[in-house]
Amino acid sequence: MAKYSVHQYSIEILLAWIKSGEIAIPEIQRPFVWNASKVRDLIDSLYHGYPVGFIITWRNPDQRLKDGSMSSGKRILIDGQQRITALTAAVVGQSVLNKDYKHTKIKIAYNPQATENPFEVCNTAIERNPIWISDISPILNGTIKPSEVRKTYLAKNPSADEDAIEEKITALQAITQRQIGVIELNHDLDIDTVTEIFIRINQKGVVLSNADFVMSKIASDQQYGGNQLRKMIDYFCHLLNDGSFQNTIEENDNEFFQSADYQKIKWISKGDNLYKPNYIDVLRVAYTYVFGRGKFSDLVALLSGRDFDNRRHLTEIAAQSYQKLRTGLEACFNQTNYERFLVLVRSAGFISNKLLSSQNSLNVAYAIYLQLKDANVSEIEIQHLVKKWLVMSILTGRYSGSSESVIERDMKQIAEKGLSEYLQQIELAELNNGFWTHGLVNQLDSSSNLSGPYLCYLAAQCKNQEAAFLSNSVKVIDLLQHRGDEHHVFPKNHLIQQNYKRSEYNQIANFVLIEQQINIRLGDKSPQLYWQEVLQDIEQQSKKYTELNSKEKLAENCQLNCIPENFYMLSYEDFLKARRKLMANKIQKFYFSL
Repeated sequence: MAKYSVHQYSIEILLAWIKSGEIAIPEIQRPFVWNASKVRDLIDSLYHGYPVGFIITWRNPDQRLKDGSMSSGKRILIDGQQRITALTAAVVGQSVLNKDYKHTKIKIAYNPQATENPFEVCNTAIERNPIWISDISPILNGTIKPSEVRKTYLAKNPSADEDAIEEKITALQAITQRQIGVIELNHDLDIDTVTEIFIRINQKGVVLSNADFVMSKIASDQQYGGNQLRKMIDYFCHLLNDGSFQNTIEENDNEFFQSADYQKIKWISKGDNLYKPNYIDVLRVAYTYVFGRGKFSDLVALLSGRDFDNRRHLTEIAAQSYQKLRTGLEACFNQTNYERFLVLVRSAGFISNKLLSSQNSLNVAYAIYLQLKDANVSEIEIQHLVKKWLVMSILTGRYSGSSESVIERDMKQIAEKGLSEYLQQIELAELNNGFWTHGLVNQLDSSSNLSGPYLCYLAAQCKNQEAAFLSNSVKVIDLLQHRGDEHHVFPKNHLIQQNYKRSEYNQIANFVLIEQQINIRLGDKSPQLYWQEVLQDIEQQSKKYTELNSKEKLAENCQLNCIPENFYMLSYEDFLKARRKLMANKIQKFYFSL
């Protein structure tokens, strides 16, 4: 069965569709990234009758109105936004939103006497030169008659051939009758298929996701305020990364700057580096929170009015879905919610974004936090449950694979059983004794310092306010927040001399956080050698290697940093095995202390 049909439409018809809203172009699906010379080249190709490629549209499923009649779905531009935007700029004369989110006009000039290169991007010199018509848009959009253009031009260029000028202006006007190929995806295609087509045809070296299609869907909607939601999402994420972006909003979108929606997001310009969601993360939180679902393709279907039970599309479902999404976004953007959630994350030991390798673990934890808050669960219970969920998901890499399917399953189970019961079920099945004594120990056999277990180990040290290796007053948390070194307990160069490979000497079980000066002094000495010097340092109270003043304090510090007793007498392999068990034990105690 064919998934699409191919048609040819004149530019005049396409622009009429855009003007009437028949084709919905996302306002800020992507800023206009073409430079002005590419717009000129497009016009030149059309003028000479060269092909300019296809655009691809998908007609939203028809929706049933409350009175039983059917409302035709709009065409959504799936591919070709840059070309269509270029045409609206050069032909219609509309301003475009550039990559800096500033509205700018692109004027294409035309020289009817030129035998080659009749088009150029307008500039001050061209505007002063009478042989150029500085802006072709009034001619193409019909705001000025061709006869007036001809008269004005001949008045400025009396030696020009009148017939030739008239012929050239007519040829220019004919651009609007040029044909562009339109591939129309069948309206009855399921959302997953359309999403897959969108991702494939838009790749061009950029990895896109189904969330990108959701954003296009939202941005192209004006009936239910989707385009406004898209602005909130986009501007929130920009402000979070660059507080000065508020000046850009004020200058280029003053209407939004004055709106109630801007008031809901402007505070984030002084936001936190711990959790910096991008537009996909914001969508994930809002969607998972209010809809209790995981698959973004279902969100597109809901925003299209999909009635899953009766397999039809209803306008009231579309309206309700946009309103629910707004509710979710506003809760996500709420300053109190955001800041209290970050306090919770920090109190679990994740004091830096360096310790948070899984953005989806944060996203789902935030969505669950908002759900529990709505359910009037006590703050103490919320903190307990959300912390455990966050650590569990990071520790097990829960959302590292097919995250949407896992999120979908988790949210359904939480809705049916409640978070507490479902978490207990996961603990019995996945965090059982075998996990802590064998599975986790095996996972710590890794050279990746971004692995979930290692990050949870560091978070445990932060939560417990534990001292760094060979330190007393300096904590692990201090070194993570400021400048600290990752020291190889068995020094790297010492192991290299014994022909150990990078993946072997960089085992995470060989890492401890240490003050930089101490690390430099330890150097590349063997563990046997530097440990004897540390012991002498304590006996002599010279404080070259440590401020610890007794062997008992040193033993306690080693215990906090999971250093096996008499480690310096062990082979490297036996040291790693022993330390992994100690680290796993610390992580287990950390998890059940939350």
